Amino acid sequence: MDDRREGSTLMDLIASLERMEQDAQRVSVDDVVHAVGRRSFGPLLLVTGLITLAPIIGDIPGMPTLMALLVLLVSVQLLVGRETFWLPGWMLKRSISRDKFDKGIYYLKKPARWIDGLLRVRLPWLTGYIGIRVTAVVCLMIALAMPPMEFIPFSANGAGLALSLLGLGLVARDGAALLLGVALFGVTCTLILVGLL
Repeated sequence: MDDRREGSTLMDLIASLERMEQDAQRVSVDDVVHAVGRRSFGPLLLVTGLITLAPIIGDIPGMPTLMALLVLLVSVQLLVGRETFWLPGWMLKRSISRDKFDKGIYYLKKPARWIDGLLRVRLPWLTGYIGIRVTAVVCLMIALAMPPMEFIPFSANGAGLALSLLGLGLVARDGAALLLGVALFGVTCTLILVGLL
C-alpha cells in the first residue's frame, strides 16, 4: 500500500508546474514559486534541483547560479524561522521562454515516474523539525558551492541532483533520499577537489 500523501510525488510537482498559465510566452521564477507555494521548503528545493538538472533549462548560462541564490535565500529564511519565504523582485522577474520550459519538463517526466516508484516513507524522523533544519544547512553549503561549479563540467548537475534528492526526501518524507542527497553532494565535492589537485 502506498502511504504517501497526495502532492508528495515528483509527478505531482511536475503536474503543478504544467498547470501554470498555458498561454504565457515566458515562465518566470515568480510563476514557479507561486505554483509550488511560498511556504513549501521541500518543493522549492526540489524544483530548483530539477531546473538545474533539466536539459535545455539547466544549460542556460547563469541558471545554476540563479537557482543557488534562490536556495541560499530560502535556506537562510527557514533557519531564522520565517514561515513564508521572501524573494527579491529582480529574482522573481527572471524568466525563460515557455517553449524551453515545457521541453525541459517533458524530458523529466519519464525518469520522474521511475523515481516516484522508489520513494516511500522511510526514517521519517529525518524529515521532522530538526531534520529540516539540518537539510537547510546542507542546502546552504550546496548553494555556496554551485556558482564555481558552472565552470567545472557536470559538477553543477551533481549539485542539482543532490538538491532534487533533498527536496524529494522532504516532500515524500523519505529519510533515505535525504541521506542519499547528502552523500551525493559529498561525493561531488570530493571529485571536484581530486580533479583540482
